[in-house]
Parts: sequence; C-alpha cells; structure tokens
Amino acid sequence: MGLVLHNAAMAQLWDLGVRGTSLDVVAAWKEALLLVALVFVTWHVRRLPAVKAADVLAASYAVVIVVYWLVPQDVLGGEATARGELLALRHHLFPVAAYALGRLTALAWQERGRVAGLVVLSAVVVAGVGLLDLAFVSLQAWRDSGVPGWFAEQLGLDYEGLSGLPENWVYNTGDEDNPIRRLVSTFLSPLASAYALVVALIYIVSRPFRWWWALLAVLLYAALLYTHTRAAFAALALGLVVLAIAQRRALPAVVAAGAAVVGAVFLVAYPSIGPTTSYTPDEIAWLRANAAREGEDRNLGRPFPGAEDDSTESHASNLREGVRTVLRHPQGYGLGNAGVVAKRTGVGIRAGESTYTELGVDAGIAGVVAFVLWSLAILVGLWRREAWLAAAFAAVLALGLQTDVIGIHWLAFTVWLAAGLALGLPRARASETGET
Repeated sequence: MGLVLHNAAMAQLWDLGVRGTSLDVVAAWKEALLLVALVFVTWHVRRLPAVKAADVLAASYAVVIVVYWLVPQDVLGGEATARGELLALRHHLFPVAAYALGRLTALAWQERGRVAGLVVLSAVVVAGVGLLDLAFVSLQAWRDSGVPGWFAEQLGLDYEGLSGLPENWVYNTGDEDNPIRRLVSTFLSPLASAYALVVALIYIVSRPFRWWWALLAVLLYAALLYTHTRAAFAALALGLVVLAIAQRRALPAVVAAGAAVVGAVFLVAYPSIGPTTSYTPDEIAWLRANAAREGEDRNLGRPFPGAEDDSTESHASNLREGVRTVLRHPQGYGLGNAGVVAKRTGVGIRAGESTYTELGVDAGIAGVVAFVLWSLAILVGLWRREAWLAAAFAAVLALGLQTDVIGIHWLAFTVWLAAGLALGLPRARASETGET
C-alpha cells in the first residue's frame, strides 16, 4: 500500500521543502523496510525453505547482476557513473529481494489470502483516486504542484513538453486544441496505474461470481480504460486467456474477448469522450518545435506528433533498436547504461523501455537468459499452485517487452513477493483453497 502512494507522497514532500539528500533518504523507506523485513523473517523462521529450481535460478540471476556491478565500466565499454551503477543494482535486485521475502514468509505465515486482498485494495485506491482526479482536479493544478520538481530536480527526469509533467499524462490527438488527459492516479503514471489494475482484475475474474466482485471489476476496468494504455489492454486479455486455460473455465476467456472489444471501441472513441484539457502557450511552442525537429515526413504532415500510430511505431522502434544493441554487444555495457537510470545520471541511453533489452545492455545476454529462466521457473511453479497469479505473472512478463516492469516498484515487489509466497504453498492446499 505504501508503494501505491510513494510517488504522490514524495512529490508532496518536495513541494513542502524536503529536497535533495533528505528526500533521497526518505524515498529509500521501501528498500529499508524490505531489508528489515528480510532480516526479521529470517531470524523468526531460523531455517531456509526447501530449495526449488526457481530459487537456484533467482540466485544465479542475482550473481550475474552483482558480477556486472563489480566489473569496471571501461572493461565493458560502458559510461555509467558510480551512482548509476548503484541505482541499477537496486533496480535489478529489487524483485529478487521481494521473491526471497515471499519464500521465507511462507514458512511462518499461514494467512496468505490477505495478499490478494491487498492487491485488490491497492487497485481500488488507484482507480478511485484516478477517476476523482480526472473529474475534479485540473491539469494546471498538477503543473503548480511538486510533481514537476520531484521528477526534474530530485530524480533528474526532465520533461519538457508538458511544463515538467511527463508527456504521457495526456493523449495527443494531433490537434493542439484537443489534448485528452489520461488517468495517472497516485503512481503519477498511466502505465504503472494500468498495470496494477490489470493484476487486480485478473484476480477478481478468477474468483467465483459474486455481485461485489462484479462491482469492483467495473470500477477497476473503467479506470483501466481511462489510462489509455493499449499494452495493458492486451496484457489483460492475455492474462485472462492464460487464466481460462489454467482454471479450465470458459468465463475468463469470454471476459477477455469482451474486454478486448470494449477496449478497442474505447480507444476509437477516446478523442471524443475523454476528459479534455489544454496546452499552455509555452507547451504549444515546444511541441511545434519538436515536431519540426522530428521531421514532417515522419509525422505524416501533422504538426503535432503523438497519435496512435506514432506511439506504436515508437515502442516497436525502441524494442528493435534495443535488440540490435544487445546482439551487437552481447557481453553488455555494465550496470547503469540503460533506461531511466541512464537518463537520471546523464549518460547515453543504450536501450530503453523493454525490461529485456535494458537487462541485455546492463548485464549482457547472461543477464537476460538468467532472468528469463528464473521467470519461466516461477511461472511453471505458479501454474501448479495458483492459477490467478500464474496468469498475472504471464501478463507482467509480456508487458516487459515494451516496459521496464521491474522498474515499477509496486509490480516488482507485489508480484514477485506473491510468487515467492505461492511457491511455498503445498499444491493440494492451493488447489483447494485458492489462497495467496
């Protein structure tokens, strides 16, 4: 629940004057709490769980990451700073620590069903706050908040096209008079919000039908639509199909088909029905200049880039280029040369967006292979124990093709923690009670 509120809380603290090193220390609460939890649970159980294939592969992945952290940058051709290396080390190992906590906690905690309840509660908060924000809070209020400062001055993420707010906060229709807002909620991101909603929706559909589940599903799906995140729509459909196969039920597949149709219709109608906003004169000037820099031929003669085809091509282009970079330099460049970490520390971004290409840049083919094998071992283990979590995990792995999913701390902690817990649950009990 704290991870749901993290970005919004940090932005508010920045606005109140807590900045620089002081805010860095406060923002590290999640890593500190995770470390304390690991130490506490390890001391409490005083033994290790029976070793599984996924445990060995998790350790192998962690070893690869640590080795790449220790290898000097100039040996691999990287340019990352020492701070960037530490940030990347934390980034890549966060899901490993969450998984380890889950595996250890399974030895001591019998009430595992509460994890799914907290997942749904998190999603309800995200959906409720996000929809209320769209209805009652203007984009100008966000421009005047601590959010631009938190991103730019604290995190080093300079966003220019929307007065310091991330550009993906609006859906650019190609018409400078008709930008449409997207739901960002407490995550301050339409992508992170959408992915949390997908995980919760998969759990809800996995439950026996009850009217209250139906009401929650409508709320969460409505919020998901307003994130306008097509990758999340596709991941939800994929996850529900996997759920249908795992549970041997037709209903999740039917819901997947219905959600896909509604999502497609909503995307077409969004420029007409979405919550409209407006650009400031400075934003319009920047966007026009950006369009000129990008080239009119690329944008099909439109002065305002940003419609559906541009977004799709951008994601596909980033993925292709990232794959080429990894194949050209399979040994990797060392930690800190990819994604948000490279952007924050001012070095060249050799790959971005995709979890797999970022791993390939930071830790070479060895890192990608170790992560994929670990992920597949988890997926196989979940399939035998917890159908909804296997479906959600498959959806998250698919999202990793175009998004750095382990860079979204809520996903990296919640999904991998739940996976560790579920792998500690006996198969018979899991199939009988549907816990975790």
